[in-house]
Amino acid sequence: MAEATVKRTGGGRGRFITFEGGEGSGKSTQIKALAQRLEAAKLRTIVTREPGGSPGAEIIRHLVLSGMGKLLGADAETLLFAAARDDHVRNVIEPALNQGIWVLCDRFSDSTRAYQGRLGNVPPEVLNAMERVTIGDLKPDLTIILDVPVEIGLCRAAARRGIGAPDRFEAEDVGFHRDLREAYRQIAADEPQRCVLIDATPDPATVAASVWAVLHDRLLTTPAGNAVNSA
Repeated sequence: MAEATVKRTGGGRGRFITFEGGEGSGKSTQIKALAQRLEAAKLRTIVTREPGGSPGAEIIRHLVLSGMGKLLGADAETLLFAAARDDHVRNVIEPALNQGIWVLCDRFSDSTRAYQGRLGNVPPEVLNAMERVTIGDLKPDLTIILDVPVEIGLCRAAARRGIGAPDRFEAEDVGFHRDLREAYRQIAADEPQRCVLIDATPDPATVAASVWAVLHDRLLTTPAGNAVNSA
């Protein structure tokens, strides 16, 4: 798909795109590739992450990935994620969107539903209440769920960290990661208008082409299939 067909849209609110997937699915690589392509298309873009992305949320990220949240239990861990998300949304995501900037986020509320909801057995009503407080009506315009077999993903994660110790989630057993993959696949099936499941097994360039094709078709073309014209 030629870059020249993409034209910058007029003023207004930016777009919110989230990336989800299990360990080693390639989220960081694909976000970076997409950000570069959007910038080349003259669309202002920022890349952020969860947990983290803002000063307060980064402090909570350290607590969560150190394993503190697990020691406190799934409910408490959910509260930590909610606090981090509230700070992140108020200080980074919403201000950027209001300035017309495209926000690419490595994980968002779907991660909480997959990790703490399905795997931690935190009730849906608790998760819904947390979302009402932290994100309100904010929903991603598009969620890319990168799907990769667990064994491949864990091998990639191990190669990435080298001699470093696995974090809170990487250290879980294979059964945990298989359940996680199924949780994400179910989210994609439940919300096809927002979520797209992409095979992340091929090389990064092939996956990046798939991501771009989905984004172009959903967010950068009119219903008639033409490129969006600048104002």
